[in-house]
Amino acid sequence: MSKEIIPLISYFKSFIPLSKEEIKALNERVTERRIKRKQFILQEHEVCRYYTFVVSGCFKMYSVDKDGTEHNLQFASENDWIVDIDSFHNKKPSKLYIAALENAVVLQIEKNDLWYLYTYFPKFDRNFRVIIEYKFIELQNRMLQNISATGDEKYEFFLKQYPQLANRLSNTQIASYLGITPQFLSKIRAKRIRN
Repeated sequence: MSKEIIPLISYFKSFIPLSKEEIKALNERVTERRIKRKQFILQEHEVCRYYTFVVSGCFKMYSVDKDGTEHNLQFASENDWIVDIDSFHNKKPSKLYIAALENAVVLQIEKNDLWYLYTYFPKFDRNFRVIIEYKFIELQNRMLQNISATGDEKYEFFLKQYPQLANRLSNTQIASYLGITPQFLSKIRAKRIRN
């Protein structure tokens, strides 16, 4: 068993702990990869083939509009998942990019292997359902923030959601996620320091 799978086993333990047999099945079906900073694990027009668990490092999922502007949708760092779920499940070309912001180690599960785990080890089905429910709640909260919150409130919510990333990401990346300009974010941060 790879030592890199230990964080994933611990992660599942926070939902429904796995048996030795389930850990063995998981170990046989995940692929460990080392990703360099700025390397893509998904590019626009590719089909997303993996659920990716971040062991170390940080990723962003984003789109690029017709003017070439990036719009960050999600960040994922240690003990988090990142996937274009529409592309993964429907085998559709992705409209998104997933790129490493830091050197990273990930564990990836292909669709057929995930289905195998769901079918023969029902705890995985339950664990992944909980993961998706949490991500859905996160998305709902983010949508609500985008339509009703001030820039200050959006940044406060970002700090609660991603406390470990505030000092690892640039103002530009955070501002893109929040839907504000980097200059406005600088003012928000300066005001927080003064207060």
